[in-house]
Amino acid sequence: MKKWTRDEMAQRVAANIEEGMFVNLGIGLPTLVANHLPADREVILHSENGVLGMGPAPAKGAEDYDLINAGKQPVTLLHGGSFFHHADSFGMMRGGHLDLCVLGAFQVAGNGDLANWHTGAPDAIPAVGGAMDLAIGAKNTWVMMEHQTKAGESKLVERCSYPITGLACVSRVITDLAVIDLTSQGARVTDIVEGLGFAELQQLTAIELIDAR
Repeated sequence: MKKWTRDEMAQRVAANIEEGMFVNLGIGLPTLVANHLPADREVILHSENGVLGMGPAPAKGAEDYDLINAGKQPVTLLHGGSFFHHADSFGMMRGGHLDLCVLGAFQVAGNGDLANWHTGAPDAIPAVGGAMDLAIGAKNTWVMMEHQTKAGESKLVERCSYPITGLACVSRVITDLAVIDLTSQGARVTDIVEGLGFAELQQLTAIELIDAR
């Protein structure tokens, strides 16, 4: 089994973003999605610090640190892109104007609950940002994350043990092992990394899965 790389995970997300969607890419892994959007497909990328119309990451040496995303990473701006006050940006998020947000996570529950801002550990630094607004405000919420923790525990769980970001908000999870849709019928696996069987994936996952390939 060879796990998907972070870029391969991002490719799978990008391939499923539809023409004309307004999309927010969360801090961390999701920012890679911008580099894999098809050139012939118009997708309008939003950042909560007040940018609409972001492009892929700039070439090395061409970074402009006055043009950054919410994670303080340098970005590019496509033709027609715009800047505005972050209060207006949060108005877009809270007002249901985003078609999709893609977030990272510490845990996702089988019913779509999301935990991604704090592990609850005494020495951990919480990072709320705009995740709560995005998770509830966007029409669809997807998560990109590794399938297991460094200790080998499943990040897909029956019930989140970490502080909750949003309730029943996640509809799709893309990990380094599989793509899983969280539906009212259950967790439907639509893609698995080559060399890993469904039964093996189930052993690595703390929720019951349905093979929907």
